Amino acid sequence: MIASDASARQSALDRLMANAPFLARLAELNPDDVTRFLGEGADAALAAVAPPPVEDDIMRPLRQWRGRMALLLALGDLSGEHDVAVTTRLLSDFADTACDIALAAAFAERVPDGEPRGLAVIALGKLGSHELNYSSDIDPILIFDPETMPRRSRDDPGEAAVRIARRMVEILSARTADGHVLRVDLRLRPHPEVTPIVLPESAAISYYESEALAWEQAAFIRSRASAGDRALGASFLAAIQPFIWRRSLDFRQLKEIGAMSDRIRDHFSQGQAFGPGYDLKRGRGGIREIEFFTQVHQLIYGGRDPSLRVPATVDALAALARAGRVDADVAGRLTDHYALLRRIEHRLQMIEDQQTQCLPVQPAALDAVARLDGEADGAALLAALQPVVTDVGACYDRLVADRAATSGLPRDEGDLAGALLAAGFDPPDAALRTISEWRGGKLRALRSAAALEALETALPELVKALGAAPDPDAALLRFDKLVGGLPSAIGFFHLLAAQPALAKIATRILWLAPALADALGARVELIEGLIDKRAFEAPATKAELLAEWAPGLAGLDYERLLDRVRDRVGERRFAYGVQLIAGSTDPLAIACGYSELAEAALQVLADATVAEFVAAHGRVPDSELVVLALGRLGGRALTHASDLDLIYLFTGDHLAESDGPRPLGATTYYNRLAQRVTAAMSVPTAAGKLYDVDTRLRPQGAQGPLVVTLDSFERYQREEAWTWEHMALLRARPVYGSDRAKAQVRLIMDELLAAPRDRATVAKDAAEMRDKIAAHKPPKGPLDIKGGPGGLVDLEFAMQVTQLATGRCHDPNIGSALACLKVDGLATPEICEAHGLLARMLVMLRLTAPEGEPATAAARQLVASACGEPGWPQLLAAHDAARQEIADWWASIRPPQQETKP
Repeated sequence: MIASDASARQSALDRLMANAPFLARLAELNPDDVTRFLGEGADAALAAVAPPPVEDDIMRPLRQWRGRMALLLALGDLSGEHDVAVTTRLLSDFADTACDIALAAAFAERVPDGEPRGLAVIALGKLGSHELNYSSDIDPILIFDPETMPRRSRDDPGEAAVRIARRMVEILSARTADGHVLRVDLRLRPHPEVTPIVLPESAAISYYESEALAWEQAAFIRSRASAGDRALGASFLAAIQPFIWRRSLDFRQLKEIGAMSDRIRDHFSQGQAFGPGYDLKRGRGGIREIEFFTQVHQLIYGGRDPSLRVPATVDALAALARAGRVDADVAGRLTDHYALLRRIEHRLQMIEDQQTQCLPVQPAALDAVARLDGEADGAALLAALQPVVTDVGACYDRLVADRAATSGLPRDEGDLAGALLAAGFDPPDAALRTISEWRGGKLRALRSAAALEALETALPELVKALGAAPDPDAALLRFDKLVGGLPSAIGFFHLLAAQPALAKIATRILWLAPALADALGARVELIEGLIDKRAFEAPATKAELLAEWAPGLAGLDYERLLDRVRDRVGERRFAYGVQLIAGSTDPLAIACGYSELAEAALQVLADATVAEFVAAHGRVPDSELVVLALGRLGGRALTHASDLDLIYLFTGDHLAESDGPRPLGATTYYNRLAQRVTAAMSVPTAAGKLYDVDTRLRPQGAQGPLVVTLDSFERYQREEAWTWEHMALLRARPVYGSDRAKAQVRLIMDELLAAPRDRATVAKDAAEMRDKIAAHKPPKGPLDIKGGPGGLVDLEFAMQVTQLATGRCHDPNIGSALACLKVDGLATPEICEAHGLLARMLVMLRLTAPEGEPATAAARQLVASACGEPGWPQLLAAHDAARQEIADWWASIRPPQQETKP
């Protein structure tokens, strides 16, 4: 060791002996430990202190061990060898081991031959996060498994568990001439006034799934199986994860947690004013406010982001900063403040081994704390703490400012009319009537006191957002319809109150996007996903989605997986739609995002379906399922409500048989498997609908088998397929299967599409098919972007005839194929621009005017802006010009004798 280290160790010992009587007594009792510390350092001295073995009289050796550990951990802390994080981790490790020893001793006394299992210690609070203080209580919950816990033959399992738990607590907390080991507080268990101190695992799970309170949810953020039967403890915690980390946010609970902080401030008001007597833990700007600040952010975002489920406060702040949930500078400051406050808290507790967090009032005692920490006196200590406390209090105040500042709308009709008029409701009569009906509980979702309370918290921001709509009364009417369809509106209104920006988004959805409004009415929790900033980032790729979903999908049974995927897809699809109405993302990028989303869903559900099927029927040797996407999915250009055009194929020999317990011939095997994949993608579940799947583009259409071999597919395409089927293949790509199988399919398609063709024949066949489509499916109106003269169908036909006739530019994405044709001089720049305009219009109109219904004036402006035009009249002019370009191109390609007169 270098001299400065020896000097720091001696300084630590001198300060300890002069200012901490409890530790000074321990130093006198354990001179060998002090000598080793001075010569080798705290870690070496700690390594020489072994925990006592479980024996008949465990009380004294356990307390002597605790004294030696307390002394050496304090010396390591005071000398700077250990920082706060290391110190609290070592204190927590000590507590875990002490609990294990005490529990083993309790078992040994009652069932000497029994292994100490079937009883678990679940640590909450600072022990749960490895942040234990010198003199902290530990706050465990004890659970037992009556099937595995050893007991005497005549013992009732519950009574035996209580006896063992009570003895464990006595061994730890009873005060003897040698002191105590740990104070144990069991009051955090469910209903502590009536329940035994140790609960059956099943009863505890049932409680947390159905009855637990808001503060209990927050408490379990910092939880772990810390001692005893850790496997039992881990199983219990895994079972209640949905209670701790809720994807569906309950802002009423967050409000209650904030109120609990307020109550703590009020109760400890004498420790609020900074100065002598200040409470480092509960005071304004103290330790608890840093912890609450962190936990509230974790509760809001942790249900959707597993990276935030971090028990330790400092680690959680770092995770929140990395995820962009807390400003990095704020997280960094709070981290430093937390370390300082915890360090001074430790100094207070070192002096006489007391569970205190309050700075001494007497000047001499405050000076002693300061000198123990290395400060000159109490005044210097207060000067170091004051800016820290001020900054923590300001950060926490900003967290709860919205809740504290929220004021309700007036109840007096005259005052309310004035408020509504100021918000934009002119005249306010209709809004007055609607709000009166809400307050009167006319709607089913607003008939409870809790729902009405939630309504009042949300009304100010809600009225402001609705009043800013182009037609406030219409927006209010749509919102009324939305709430009228909800079974409960409590969480929804608390969410809008807690996140005012969401009220604006919800209003925008109602008057701009009927498709999103319908989705929100069916699943109001969809709006919660918009709290996540990723909802407004560029659409994710298939690979990114699969990586994001993997942790939440692992280990689910098949039915729950179907529901969970529908949840994930619904949330993303909704978020992409919101990006469109926010005007933040190019509609073509969103169309690609919709496609990546559908592919990710197909990958997950097809994998799960295959696994289920293999379990029952085995695998067909040297064979696998391949899925070919056509149309808009094939071209990566889905709209909000597109269906999926799929062809199912399989590799290998159609005469082969599966190798499972219930074998099937290959053709039967894959037809049944494909039916199940289709059902997985399309059948509605409790979580809603996913996609409509259309398989009619398969060989021989609806009359042919659902699945064919690659050889049959190739043979059909070469020998029997119509020209329009080859045209359809131009927008096809394999989306499911191994890389090898997908490469085989691509090779077949490349060879088929590269075959020489007579241009006149291709054009004639295409024109006949186009005429049949026009007769069977006439355009719905002048804004039927796909149908009608010069629409996207005409563009595709013109492009695909050119692609087949020339053997060029076989890209399934229309935009990319047209760009290639333009380079080859086979399409004009105007055609490429016409496609871009119509493709964007299609994506936008599918969202804002589904089923061809007229778009509102505001939606028209939105569509125009998304398509690069200043207004609706200019968009219509550009639309007409684009259709003319496309009509002219198609007319130049189809045979003259096929033309029809207008």
